[in-house]
Amino acid sequence: MGVMLHVAGLWRYPVKSLAGEALTTAVIGPEGIPGDRIVRVRGPEGVRTSRRQYRLLGLKAVLDRDGLPRINGHAWNSEEALPLIKAAAGSDASLEAWDGLDRFDILPLLVATDGAVAAFGRDVRRLRPNILIAGVDGLDERSWAGAELQIGDVVLRLDSLRGRCHMTTVNPDTLEVDPSVLRDIVRRFDGKLALNADVVRPGSIRIGDRVRLIRNVQLRAGSRI
Repeated sequence: MGVMLHVAGLWRYPVKSLAGEALTTAVIGPEGIPGDRIVRVRGPEGVRTSRRQYRLLGLKAVLDRDGLPRINGHAWNSEEALPLIKAAAGSDASLEAWDGLDRFDILPLLVATDGAVAAFGRDVRRLRPNILIAGVDGLDERSWAGAELQIGDVVLRLDSLRGRCHMTTVNPDTLEVDPSVLRDIVRRFDGKLALNADVVRPGSIRIGDRVRLIRNVQLRAGSRI
């Protein structure tokens, strides 16, 4: 590759299915980025997500200085936040804290690459990654499953390409739904974009950090945590 691989974007989503927050630095722990998806929306039938209640994507969740999620500036468990959730996800919706590994759809991290995002041709936020890697040649990410990424002291294992869902059809700014987006992903990318990843070695990363792709993982010493 002619351009050095590097970290170009970092995101955390304190409340599952809500818009997240862009970061400049991130701690990477055994379960990904601390504070990621630690609150969820529920209905009587179970967890509700923006796959169906797409207006949840119009609410923004961030962590405050105490590490607690806030929704549009309000504490997640406040009287001000709940009406916002009910307006987006139904009058019987509620919020609850969530700390199990099942809060992740597949693995704790989702890694996108600039080459694939460019081929996708739409806002990277539709893909909801935790990490964006820049300097990637075209669709090279499609050959990365089974490899590892080394970012400073951090090592991530790239497990598989992520199958995409209806969340990708929602414009993150206007909330306009365009079903052709998902059809395009299916047609051109076999329904898959970005990579599911977990943590081999934790640490901290920041925007601009150099990234090393290790394809021959079986030759590396050491084991996963």
